[in-house]
Amino acid sequence: MKKSPLVLRREQALGVGAALFYDEPLHIVRGDGAYLYDADGRRYVDMYNNVPCVGHGNPVVAEAMARQQATLNVHSRYLHEGIVSFAERLTALQHDGIECAVFSCSGTEAVDVAFQMARAATGRRGIVCTNATYHGSSALVDRLSYLGRTSCESDEIRAFPFPEMYRPLVEGADEEKIGEAYLHTVRAAIDGLQQSGTGFSALIMCSILANEGLPNIPRGFMRRAADMAHEAGGLVIADEVQAGYGRTGQWWGYDASGFTPDIIVTGKPMGNGLPLAATTASKMLVDCFRAKTSYFNTCASSPLQAAVGMAVLDEIERGKLCDNARKIGARLKTELGKRQEAYDFIGDVRSQGLFLVVEMIHRGEARKAHATLASDIVNRLKEKGFLTNTDGALNNVVKIRPPLVFSDKDADDFLVAFDQTMGEVNE
Repeated sequence: MKKSPLVLRREQALGVGAALFYDEPLHIVRGDGAYLYDADGRRYVDMYNNVPCVGHGNPVVAEAMARQQATLNVHSRYLHEGIVSFAERLTALQHDGIECAVFSCSGTEAVDVAFQMARAATGRRGIVCTNATYHGSSALVDRLSYLGRTSCESDEIRAFPFPEMYRPLVEGADEEKIGEAYLHTVRAAIDGLQQSGTGFSALIMCSILANEGLPNIPRGFMRRAADMAHEAGGLVIADEVQAGYGRTGQWWGYDASGFTPDIIVTGKPMGNGLPLAATTASKMLVDCFRAKTSYFNTCASSPLQAAVGMAVLDEIERGKLCDNARKIGARLKTELGKRQEAYDFIGDVRSQGLFLVVEMIHRGEARKAHATLASDIVNRLKEKGFLTNTDGALNNVVKIRPPLVFSDKDADDFLVAFDQTMGEVNE
């Protein structure tokens, strides 16, 4: 395919290999609510980006950003009431054991802080995660990415198979036995770290296993895995970068999944596009971390972050966006479930609030992942004006994760485009 002049310039300026979505990349110049507009003025319904959770170009957030930047923005070594108030408000939204916040600028940084916090508190270094996760891109955090699939376990990091009901670890077993089988692998990962001499520091999980493909998790698994980590003397880290801020229809994904973490990581939607992330925990854990690390981040805990972060929380509450996510997500799940019955290449439809995946499989080959078909569907939907993408451990799910301001009308229009696309690939 012939590359556009802008793509060629981009490769020269950023280097070849900087990722772009879609077979024919989009040149996006403007956003408004749940919509994006390209350089030719064509409108697309954004069904992928959770960063602008309260909408692209949100005027309340933009005004708060401009007002604070025009007034004051400095690093955290000065007193500022705004950042203190924001930390108080953010932690008050979380469970009762969460009392303090360490702010940063990205989910990667926030996860790195969480690891340092757990290691400082336990005196041990071992981390346990799933085998199809992604928590960030720093040298440390990226070592967890798809562990055992595209990278290798180490003395400090061990993985267990992510729990799911669609392709369970034990075929033909009931849900309880499937859950037990996965818990056995968590125990084995923890034991492996302890036997290696590294020791077990923390279990980290995305609260809804988003990058794993949003699987249906055996009931009780998350709570029991957390209990297992605590019994072994470790801490539990919930990655809420994708799961939190109302995405599931509740404020936090750990509420939807039924467990109580010691450390919570939040990121992307916190600033609606402004770089803002946080690691929250008890005062004891945060005080221990600060005493042992002297952590400082030049652009974090800033008045600008506080003003924008407060505006985002205001907009979620004002627009009742948790309710919106729950209501529209449930409707889309029902409607897409009907399509699963109609097309034998749709293997499964799963959801957590306004986060849905449609799993694509080969016809007549039960549960055999069809990544090529998923990619084809994503590109066809883009041509019809709806932006989704692929994801999951096998890269065969169509991922639907729009801004929380996504409307019933947007859902209606998407279903029309989805039906048209299903008809095309079914020919």
